[in-house]
Amino acid sequence: MTNSSSPLIVCFGEMLIDFVPDTSGVSLAESKGFLKAPGGAPANVACAITKLGGVSAFIGKVGDDEFGRMLVDILAKNGVKSDGVCLDKHARTALAFVTLKRNGEREFMFYRNPSADMLLKESELNMGLIKQAKIFHYGSISLISEPCRSAHMAAMKAAKEAGVLLSYDPNVRLPLWPSADAARQGIKSIWLEADFIKVSDDEVEFLTQKDPQKEDVVMSLWHDHLKLLVVTDGEKGCRYFTKNFKGKVAGFSVNAIDTTGAGDSFVGALLCSVANDPSILQDEGKLKEALTFANACGAICTTQKGAIPALPTPSDAQALIAQSKAK
Repeated sequence: MTNSSSPLIVCFGEMLIDFVPDTSGVSLAESKGFLKAPGGAPANVACAITKLGGVSAFIGKVGDDEFGRMLVDILAKNGVKSDGVCLDKHARTALAFVTLKRNGEREFMFYRNPSADMLLKESELNMGLIKQAKIFHYGSISLISEPCRSAHMAAMKAAKEAGVLLSYDPNVRLPLWPSADAARQGIKSIWLEADFIKVSDDEVEFLTQKDPQKEDVVMSLWHDHLKLLVVTDGEKGCRYFTKNFKGKVAGFSVNAIDTTGAGDSFVGALLCSVANDPSILQDEGKLKEALTFANACGAICTTQKGAIPALPTPSDAQALIAQSKAK
């Protein structure tokens, strides 16, 4: 159950509808039917947090259309505060068609020209909500175009001035950027602001254009203001880096059918742990425990289709951890 005295985590950015083929391993053209799934990484993270018993809010904009209203409804059903959500009468809610390859990995085709999420203005930000947060979490898609980019920068600045911890998961989606270089530049433009950054091994490779398994390559992404840098390595688990210690935590092997939302489930779990006990960032034992829990949450999320419906509860994650210890 959500406890209203728990620390608030505010997630900022895009919420959209993913259309996922009802059969895995076929191209968009070959697919006969699509399942409608709510998506958008920051919104997924907000839902992951409440599912784990934390308190979250989502800030962003959707179209004042059937899909947009459906998304606001989904936030409400998941116990996510939506008083930071705006509806746009003139723009549509963004759509993404997602192809699932046979190994559960995905390809994306987006419809946003421009979609409501891109049109959030600084004047529409719920600054009160942002300043109440313990953690302010965001991605990089909101940096791609104006006016949303300016709103993102203003929200980040307000959070930082209020002493809120800044959490960044770039979530590289190349088709949305004008070019790969523009993506690298845009993603790195706010790199130095974050207290916590989570990147996947693929994103390390994309940002550095070098081998993500090499520690010096990962460390080229470190900056002195960071409290924690985490690199996720899919089912292999994750690597963590702080000022004082570094290491890796093994993942869980599950039968993955759809990796959508796994990273968001991981981030939501880790942010819940940090919000409840910030000393985790200085205590390696506690951090490893929190990362094991986050790995379990990410793994469970891959075992069914869609991001939000597949998000685990604490007992789901604890069961997976216990089961793998027993092996």
